[in-house]
Amino acid sequence: MPPIINAQDISKRFGAAPLFERIRFTVSEGDRIGVIGPNGSGKSTLLRILAGEMEPDSGEVATRKRTRLAYVEQQSEFAAGDTVRLVIERALLRAGVPPEEREGRLVESLGRAGFVPAKTAADSLPSDKPSASVTFNIAAASLSGGWRKRLAIVEALVQQPDVLLLDEPTNHLDLEGIEWLEELLASASFACVVVSHDRYFLENVATEMVELSRAYPDGLLMVAGNYTAFLEKKEEFLRAQERHQDALENRVRREIEWLRRGAKARTRKAKARIDKANELISELGDLNARTRTATADIDFSATERKTRRLIELDGVSYQIGGRTLFSDLNFLLTAGKRVGLVGPNGSGKTTLLRLLRGDLEPSSGEIRRADFLRIVYFDQNRPLPQDVTLRRALAPESDSVVYQERVIHVAGWASRFLFTSEQLNQPVSRLSGGERARVLIAQLMLQPADVLLLDEPTNDLDIPTLEILEESLLEFPGALVLVTHDRYMLDRVSGVVLGLDGMGGSGVFADYSQWEAWMEEQTAGNHKGHEGEAEVRRSGDGNVPSRAQSSEAAKKKLSYMDAREYSTIEQRIAEAEEILQQKKAAAEDPAIASDAARLLQAHAELEEAQKKVDELYARWAELEGKIS
Repeated sequence: MPPIINAQDISKRFGAAPLFERIRFTVSEGDRIGVIGPNGSGKSTLLRILAGEMEPDSGEVATRKRTRLAYVEQQSEFAAGDTVRLVIERALLRAGVPPEEREGRLVESLGRAGFVPAKTAADSLPSDKPSASVTFNIAAASLSGGWRKRLAIVEALVQQPDVLLLDEPTNHLDLEGIEWLEELLASASFACVVVSHDRYFLENVATEMVELSRAYPDGLLMVAGNYTAFLEKKEEFLRAQERHQDALENRVRREIEWLRRGAKARTRKAKARIDKANELISELGDLNARTRTATADIDFSATERKTRRLIELDGVSYQIGGRTLFSDLNFLLTAGKRVGLVGPNGSGKTTLLRLLRGDLEPSSGEIRRADFLRIVYFDQNRPLPQDVTLRRALAPESDSVVYQERVIHVAGWASRFLFTSEQLNQPVSRLSGGERARVLIAQLMLQPADVLLLDEPTNDLDIPTLEILEESLLEFPGALVLVTHDRYMLDRVSGVVLGLDGMGGSGVFADYSQWEAWMEEQTAGNHKGHEGEAEVRRSGDGNVPSRAQSSEAAKKKLSYMDAREYSTIEQRIAEAEEILQQKKAAAEDPAIASDAARLLQAHAELEEAQKKVDELYARWAELEGKIS
């Protein structure tokens, strides 16, 4: 059977630089193709060409007759006054669905996506409603970003497409929404092409991977299989290309030496060798140009603070509009702690970040911050002024910035984030989503921080930049609270997960999978608690027990001696970590670097301090296991 879409030798450029040249791309029945590539490689442009919304500069795109295409853009926007119901009714009308079938299909499609029929006063529910549903009669434009994305996907699906084209569909979706989309695509009968940087999503959905990049001879690398299979094949390709490049460099070196010895084209054989040498030199130049890659240079600045206890939440609750987002939350944020903050859309993640920052006051409870605490906040709404130039966005006051006590010219600073000197005078409005994210990260890096609060920093970033960002966060010595829908980054960066359930409850977990299991128990009505590090658990009547109540419940399940040990173990861990930092500083003291005896002693004390911390954490987990 011929492919549904067959793009042959298509090229596209904006300005002088081409996005891609003479690439070939086909979509066949049942394909689930994941598309990745560096920012600016043309992924969104390719999707628009496949959808028929843009013409290539050259080449042809052939689509099988009577093929139904549906395209969901990155930004999901709806007209003012359009309700959820009206958006889907229009989509059904465009698809030519018979009138008698429309209501049934509308209810079924919206219901599967978490929307529910309106019921009396429920019509006026706010757009940040935290439960797993939104009413049909709510204004589409008033929905949160995640619910607008769900609605846009449903709008495409009700048209029963043969091919569904999705551009960054996981942006703005919460983790529950991403899992909903994964299940939908995995069981779908239609083909789909998905541009995404969500590595777990690609792992779970894709049956074929394509990377657009000028590093490849054909402009792209296509591999059958999921993201893991792609990484393996890409590694094989790059190793083979590296061997070819090494061999080519050796051949070119020999030919250049021969030419330098004064070779003249007196014979046909000599002329042929000179021509061949020029071909090899040209081939090597092209190969070097293709394989020369750049990555953003991300490194957050930390302060010299020695204080370990940075922010402490004691019985914190927050209500808004008569609804409790979270109740009686107890949590300690210390230097070096990396916290993943998770929860459904509307559960209060951004609100909690603003409480930590001091923008809001809790409804009850207390938040204690260390003196002169420096907090740096990444806002997911990307508030960049559109009328300023890139130069002023990166260096607002002059043509240089001060980074880690060094003065850097704005052109050099821009190059760290993959911007060229030619772009400095362009307005910010012309930047892509990924480029704007890099500008915001550049701004954050200029601010020394004790605490980083990052609200969805991964939106629109390409995979190489995500990997650099992850490395930087792992090396940051201060505290980190990270809100992200990127489960790969969440698993890699977070040392602990603080989970909100959207119904007033919260818990602290070892990882995302523990929180997910706890949420399933919540949904099933099982409120018996969760094995692991949970400090706060919702009880059956919907109230959250205080720390004192939780401690009393714990003591009833432990022996007298264990209960006494459990009541003080958190404090002893904090003290042991303080000693560990002191021993680490002593071992790194330049004054003892040349004194072998003192250096050995310092490292022995450091190992002993680390062993003590490890033992305390192991004992804590053991006591928690007894309680569970």
